[in-house]
Amino acid sequence: MRRPRTLAALALALCLALTGCGGGGASTAAGGKVTLRFTWWGNADRAARTEKAVAAFERANPGIDIQTSYSTYESYKQKLATQAAGGDVPDLIQLDYRQISQYAGSEVLLDLGTQRKALPTGDMDAGLLKTGQVDGVQYALPMGVGTQAMAYDKEAWRKAGLRTPKAGWTWEDWANAVRKLKAAGYERPMTDPGSMEDWFEVWLRGQGKRLYGADGQTAFRAADLARFWAFTSKLRKEGLVSRAEDTTQMAGSVEDSPMGRKRAVAEFNWDAPSAGYEAVYGDRLALAPMPAGPDGTPGQYFKPSMLLGIAAGSAHPREAAKFIDFLLNSDKAADILGVDRGTPVNSRQRTRVLPEVAGFQQQVAGLQEALEGRLKDPPAAPPRGDNGLQSTFQRDYDQVAFEQASPREVAEDFLTEARTELRP
Repeated sequence: MRRPRTLAALALALCLALTGCGGGGASTAAGGKVTLRFTWWGNADRAARTEKAVAAFERANPGIDIQTSYSTYESYKQKLATQAAGGDVPDLIQLDYRQISQYAGSEVLLDLGTQRKALPTGDMDAGLLKTGQVDGVQYALPMGVGTQAMAYDKEAWRKAGLRTPKAGWTWEDWANAVRKLKAAGYERPMTDPGSMEDWFEVWLRGQGKRLYGADGQTAFRAADLARFWAFTSKLRKEGLVSRAEDTTQMAGSVEDSPMGRKRAVAEFNWDAPSAGYEAVYGDRLALAPMPAGPDGTPGQYFKPSMLLGIAAGSAHPREAAKFIDFLLNSDKAADILGVDRGTPVNSRQRTRVLPEVAGFQQQVAGLQEALEGRLKDPPAAPPRGDNGLQSTFQRDYDQVAFEQASPREVAEDFLTEARTELRP
């Protein structure tokens, strides 16, 4: 009776050694080659650049293989949550600013202080580094610097007789511009911003308010959210923003958005990911700052475009750290990635790369340079629970967009759900 159990144990040991059946999914092949899994969200352009950077790293480090995969943001977010629950997260994890609190301190992310020698951060802004910290522990490093923006078809803008939007233009200026686009013959020219917590936060900050307080709870009232949703609903009823049926199909990628499907000529997005519209609009694509508050107070801010961490269960944290160092600090990776994941977080690479970027990447760099010194400090990383609330926000807005309930009723319901989700 003991022999089968011994054979089973040997088989399990062999599985763990050769194929990485446990831990963070890393493996060591028979020849001693380390394999690391790296997943991210993005579009085809980001995938092409990332694969090129991975190939460059593998050539310089022939003992390491990087297995890659990507998807849209919403799909990625759901898959990562499932993997974390099952203890099978990839070795290298791309994270949004809003996900740090969810995964830090829950034995999903490695304390990067254990890899300090392999991850030099001296050329990175201290404030940005803090966005990857929770309770003083560095769980992830920012991959780039990004900000919110409005992507738009500048030919449509010209046809409507509109001037190029500049920093300080207000939400009322924005609404009037959309009205002129409609008058110029563009049906529902703007994607409805009401379903995104990100755009609500920009709107709030422009009025001197915040999404979350220092206690990790919501810092706005139901009346604030109801006013925002009443504003976007009025625009929808005027035929200025996308129909509810189009808005509800959005799942975090350019391809499924109204502008990406040529059902709008302007849309709020983050600066670097807006490159995804280029396949549709070519050199007509342009970027503008987000609308500001009534007195010109900016609501947008610079933040890490995304962050990169290592799985706490990775069998090869040293090799994973080496790959992160390559992506963030090497000339080779910076030349390949450009500003695809935001402008470089490494100040030396930023100074070296930005004058050389071309095409749409030049617009990303130009937008950030125009906003330098004008924006307020970013908020602290959102509390644990916010990641789920982003989906709740979109789902609740569907009720408003389909006119199943009033903005005030749904805003009250959202805050009730938020209190439950954010409970310590």
